[in-house]
Amino acid sequence: MSPPCEYDCAADGGRSAVFGYGDANADFHLVGDHPNAHGGGATGVPFTDGVAGERLQPVLNEVGLLGDAYSDEPTVSNLFSSYLHMCCLPDEREPTDREYAALEPFFDAELRAIAAHVLLPVGERATAHVLEEYTARASELSRGMASLHAAQLKGRGFLVVPIRDPREWEAGDDDALRDELAGILAGDYRQTVDLGRFTATDEPYEVR
Repeated sequence: MSPPCEYDCAADGGRSAVFGYGDANADFHLVGDHPNAHGGGATGVPFTDGVAGERLQPVLNEVGLLGDAYSDEPTVSNLFSSYLHMCCLPDEREPTDREYAALEPFFDAELRAIAAHVLLPVGERATAHVLEEYTARASELSRGMASLHAAQLKGRGFLVVPIRDPREWEAGDDDALRDELAGILAGDYRQTVDLGRFTATDEPYEVR
């Protein structure tokens, strides 16, 4: 089933949505808001042709999740990128609550299909949705995005690392995110539980 997109991404028609991009088996899932906010309308690739991608892509490249410092069609490694609301909208406007709700089942299906271990929601709307739907940490939103930026929050089977909207980054925000991601990648970030004690063998049985 196709998402209910009503508008073309560009004046010359064609694409009406910016679909997910990257490694379908990725451990890291970058979750943006929508194409008008975080780019991709002109290219069809999330976090391109805009300020958000120009600032975020180099950080992802430096920690090894992207093979390009900045590209409209970046090579990826262990990363999948998509939007909470994938449809393009006219006049650079924000989606309405009703439009977000119409796209939520598509995003939820995509997130569960990728089944990443680490969710990287970008901006306040995506962070609020991820914390409310996939963690028991929605109260953390009261801290504000400046405080939540690059913090680790344990979710229900996910590790969540909120990212302040790159269009609002201040000095040091890129370094904080780079250092946090590098630390996660250097450790054991997979969210699993060993259920081996419930089986008839002594072998570990790890599940999400």
